[in-house]
Amino acid sequence: MILWGIVGRKNAGKTTLTERLVAELTGRGLVVSTLKRTHHALDLDVPGTDSHRHREAGARQVLLASDARVTLMEEVRQPTLTDLLGRLAPCDVVLAEGWKHGSHPRIEVWREACGASPLAADDPTIAAIACDTDPGTEHPRLDVDDIAGIADWISR
Repeated sequence: MILWGIVGRKNAGKTTLTERLVAELTGRGLVVSTLKRTHHALDLDVPGTDSHRHREAGARQVLLASDARVTLMEEVRQPTLTDLLGRLAPCDVVLAEGWKHGSHPRIEVWREACGASPLAADDPTIAAIACDTDPGTEHPRLDVDDIAGIADWISR
């Protein structure tokens, strides 16, 4: 399994790059999974539904299944990236969007229009910057719109 993080400041295009890379890599026949980190309150369940009632009653895990999709909701406390990777089925590539720090390789999405300096300016552990113009760092630069090129770079 190849793990790559996709990081960047708000509205830099992290989700767009992740989505485009998933399409490119799966189009090449690879099995791709994603992890998405959010700082927002997260509850995908709807109050009043059976699964929500199960959780409210104290169930630690609620698995909701249909003929086409399975969702596992679990009450946890600050899971690590390693914890979450262990829950994924075997795959070729995992793209982890939003984990800004860690020992995993990361590509920063940076656009001059965002108005802030690249995270990589203060973080030498970021492996490359996918950008629309020169970010002014020593990091390898990838054209943010060259999805095939970024996929090639990740695959190396």
